[in-house]
Amino acid sequence: MTAVPPTASTPAAGPQPDALAEPTRRVGGRWVALFGAAWLGIWMAQLTPVQLLLPLQIDEHLAVSGTGAGGTPAWTDSVIAFGVISAVAGVFALIAFPVTGALSDRTTSRFGRRRPWIAGGTLLFAASLLLLGLQTGLVGIAVFWTLAIVGFCVLSAALTAAISDQVPVDQRGLVSAFISAPQAVGLILGVLLATLLFTGQLLGYTAMAVLLVLLVAPFCLLVPDARLHPAQRPPLTLRALVEGFWVSPREHPDFGFTLLSRILVNIGNALGTTLLLYFLMFGLNDPNAEDDLLVLIVIYTIFVVLASVVAGALSDRLRRRRVFVLAAAVLQALAALLLAFVPELTATMIGAALLGLGYGCFLSVDQALATQVLPDPASRGKDLGIMNIATAVPQAVAPLAGAAIVTLLGGFPALFLVSALFGFGGALAVSRVRSVR
Repeated sequence: MTAVPPTASTPAAGPQPDALAEPTRRVGGRWVALFGAAWLGIWMAQLTPVQLLLPLQIDEHLAVSGTGAGGTPAWTDSVIAFGVISAVAGVFALIAFPVTGALSDRTTSRFGRRRPWIAGGTLLFAASLLLLGLQTGLVGIAVFWTLAIVGFCVLSAALTAAISDQVPVDQRGLVSAFISAPQAVGLILGVLLATLLFTGQLLGYTAMAVLLVLLVAPFCLLVPDARLHPAQRPPLTLRALVEGFWVSPREHPDFGFTLLSRILVNIGNALGTTLLLYFLMFGLNDPNAEDDLLVLIVIYTIFVVLASVVAGALSDRLRRRRVFVLAAAVLQALAALLLAFVPELTATMIGAALLGLGYGCFLSVDQALATQVLPDPASRGKDLGIMNIATAVPQAVAPLAGAAIVTLLGGFPALFLVSALFGFGGALAVSRVRSVR
């Protein structure tokens, strides 16, 4: 690390770590463990509502059962309501990710650049979940889920930037695995807790909120965060913020292709997974849909964890990112094709395994790839915030888009075919990256 010369607002007592320097010291096991625990809390709080609590809450409000008037499948009413609420939250996520990333890039707090945003995002996320658990109307559900997603964006934008700030390039694949592996574990653990221990709407949301705070707090309190000194701060103007949203693909083609690949793969993944409960219930007519969903999540989790850790570490060792991301995108597409052409439970379980392998590899290695194509060290938070849009927004719009595909294009096989096309498109896009092997 280099030292920053003292200024009028910079203490002169000893050298100060440069917040903009490229990190060279490897992070230790304690750092990685706290980082992984924080992400475990984040994913439980975000994915458990998406996969279980929020659809059931909406379903209860609409009192959906059987078929509606005129022979229209009543489940589509629930999916459309879920999709609209998710889409509204997605619009706010589209703004929150880059804006809070840009603001954290410019934060000169004595607590560091990222830490205040990690703390603030956690509190907003947790409080919104608590209030969401009290809602019985669609408007209230939409408002507080949107606020929860904004808190998620603030928190995850700052925490993701910590990789570029503190982790050297040759360790980023392994460290990024501690974003993806907790995602899979958090999903299954959250669903288990919400179905077996903290049952009921309010108790389920409360449990997720409390666990979020308990798991993020140690990283926020115990991991140092280099302070940005005022002399290093980029201008903070509305024009600078707005212009910063645009990263020219002509000037930075590898950033553009990595972003495009992430968008396509995440749309494909979201289309293939977000309506999985509805696929079991209405596509396979599975009488044990909720129990079988848990089995699928377990299978998915095992393969995500294995793939993310092994592929992340191997990509560090081989110093290759692109080939891993390409293979991951193809695997996800193959899983979707299997579900499209063999719509039965055993094939769905095999598909869950393939999807876990592909998405686990993708999440860890693609995150490491993204940190290596950033245009400017001074705007890491903002640029990674733009990258994070490609993860959060597809999840938000997928329920509504998926419901439209199922309703208008021929049912669940069409949904999985579209998912596969997006996966293959993501593989093609990442093959165009040139600066990273």
